[in-house]
Amino acid sequence: MKTRISFLILNIILSASMVIAQDRPPRRDGGHENGRQQYSIEQAISDQAQLHTIAFSGLAFMTGDFGSSTFIPPGKVADFFGFQYMRDIDAAEKGHNPMFLDRVAGNVMKLLTTQQRKLFEDAAREQESLVQQIAQKRFPLVAAFHRELDGKIPSSSAGLNRKAVIKYTADLFELDAMLAYKRAAIFGALVRSMTSQQKATLAKMKFGDFNTWPEIDREEVRTLRPRGASKLVSVGYMTLASEFFSWYAGSVEADTYFCPERHGTYFGGFYLKDLPAMGQKDFDISTSLTGDSGAALVDMLNSSQRLRLTTVLERQRKPMKDIIEVRRAISTKLRGFLRGETPAEREIVALGRHYGELDGELSYEYATAFASIYKSLNASQRQQLLSLRSHHTRENGTAFIFSDRIQMSNVPDSSFLFGYTK
Repeated sequence: MKTRISFLILNIILSASMVIAQDRPPRRDGGHENGRQQYSIEQAISDQAQLHTIAFSGLAFMTGDFGSSTFIPPGKVADFFGFQYMRDIDAAEKGHNPMFLDRVAGNVMKLLTTQQRKLFEDAAREQESLVQQIAQKRFPLVAAFHRELDGKIPSSSAGLNRKAVIKYTADLFELDAMLAYKRAAIFGALVRSMTSQQKATLAKMKFGDFNTWPEIDREEVRTLRPRGASKLVSVGYMTLASEFFSWYAGSVEADTYFCPERHGTYFGGFYLKDLPAMGQKDFDISTSLTGDSGAALVDMLNSSQRLRLTTVLERQRKPMKDIIEVRRAISTKLRGFLRGETPAEREIVALGRHYGELDGELSYEYATAFASIYKSLNASQRQQLLSLRSHHTRENGTAFIFSDRIQMSNVPDSSFLFGYTK
């Protein structure tokens, strides 16, 4: 069975690569005329970007706790619709400000008819349980990684089990792929319902240029959201509205793109970076915090500790390249909905599981490296480590369903991730 699935995945990837050239690639200059920042897949997987991103995750992990490590922005799941690339290359440099999503989603909602908006509302409500499941399924993985860090592993175990971690992340990313498939199907249905006038209006909004999007009042955006909806439904609705535009106006390459911190998201890096922006109307999330803080951590390590991190870079080269091909294959398949086709869900799910296996490989490497480094830090280094953290909030009994804080009295059992059984 495993051989059949692997053969299916290989065929999907090969077929996807044959149609890539038909799609318009995004700009490769990072979207800025002055060339200050180059955003591309190549930049995302470069040694410098990866080393500092991994180090930043290590900083957040070693100075955080279980609760803070569960935080993840809703846009970092089922992310095959170009939104991350669109925000990273934004010519107005507003991509990492809350008003960015509000403006693009608000303009899409304002453009649509009541019936068309109901497509998004119904989808957000129908997908709520799946979104919740994805968030909750992260908890045992995060708990296991913190047990590894704290040395609180089961007495019969030598530590995290690689196979168990990889199998679990495959299960997690299967759900992620299912969610992506559902969203793409809704997007395709919406495109088929749009008038030529609606499409012409959308065409005036340029991909990656916030300045071409008409201003829209935040209160007006709220009136267009579903009434009486839960937090997850409301967030899901906004996600659908914003990602519809980036997908409709983007390309396969934009959909394939990912930021350097897209993988191994179980260590609290997003909490450290994004939490200060929560609930803010106008707040620019620092685009240099990850690199600067990661570099500072690398500098404070001794040569053997630093080697533990650079070894991870070597080990992740092949999985990272495989991730690009799998993401491209998924993105290409999903774009069939834009052309009125119906891709096979089983193919998307099979690719999603493989994606999860690759993410599991990376996550295992990060968790074990962080734990090894932390155990070797002397008292002075540990104090210096704490000084590098930008804010020192600890959750202590709370966790996050994505970015929504919840009470959590009992941490899920994660013992199965320390011993693999078929």
